[in-house]
Amino acid sequence: MVIIKTKEEINKMIEAGKILSAVHHALRDQVKPGVKTIDLDRFVEKFLKDHDASPEQKGYEGFPYSICASVNDEICHGFPSEYVLKEGDIITIDMVVNYKGWLADSAWTYKVGEISKEAQELMDVTKKCLYLGIKEAKIGNRLGDIGNAIQTYAESKGYSVVRDFVGHGIGKEMHEDPQVLHFGKPGRGLRIQEGMVFTIEPMINVGGYELTLDKNGWTARTKDGSLSAQYEHQLAITKDGPIIITDQGDNNEEW
Repeated sequence: MVIIKTKEEINKMIEAGKILSAVHHALRDQVKPGVKTIDLDRFVEKFLKDHDASPEQKGYEGFPYSICASVNDEICHGFPSEYVLKEGDIITIDMVVNYKGWLADSAWTYKVGEISKEAQELMDVTKKCLYLGIKEAKIGNRLGDIGNAIQTYAESKGYSVVRDFVGHGIGKEMHEDPQVLHFGKPGRGLRIQEGMVFTIEPMINVGGYELTLDKNGWTARTKDGSLSAQYEHQLAITKDGPIIITDQGDNNEEW
């Protein structure tokens, strides 16, 4: 069942989103060659604590960290570790912030130093996919319009869209209805209505969309070893269009 949010509830999530966006801005100076991914996890946990917030996914179904840190061929749910970032890596950092009982969820892909043209183009296309999806997130459209916009653009550029992970409703719980696929046909799926709050979080691969799961039971990576990137925003649907709850202030795309 989709839980429709009030304006007051959306405003509470916007406050959580401000903290989450601040974390992502702060991470831009932390992600660099020579840094261990576990240190990024510790940085985020301290940042949230200093802002009277907490990492919602830590402990969620046994997940042991404050962030997901997915490097290169890791699609999502990567474990922070003693891995030392090196020049040319890309890393997706995904987190859910709890502030006064309301949640904000966003993932961002960062480049580590100078990266290859292949990696940069993947990041650019994935980010564009996110904003094309957001453009379709308006009252009267259907969820399939979001997925189709993402799939059409990604595949037109020669990339694949991960099928196994989807966007989702969110509020006081991390995962609510509806599920938001990043592929599909236009005019299909649930009709979008005012008060919905959900994430759009396309994961785009250079190679095929097939994946494998690591022994830790969490980390998904591309089956063919190709690079993967992800960008995620949380949206609130209003009569004036979608509000990006996790806006970082750098979305210059004409969406």
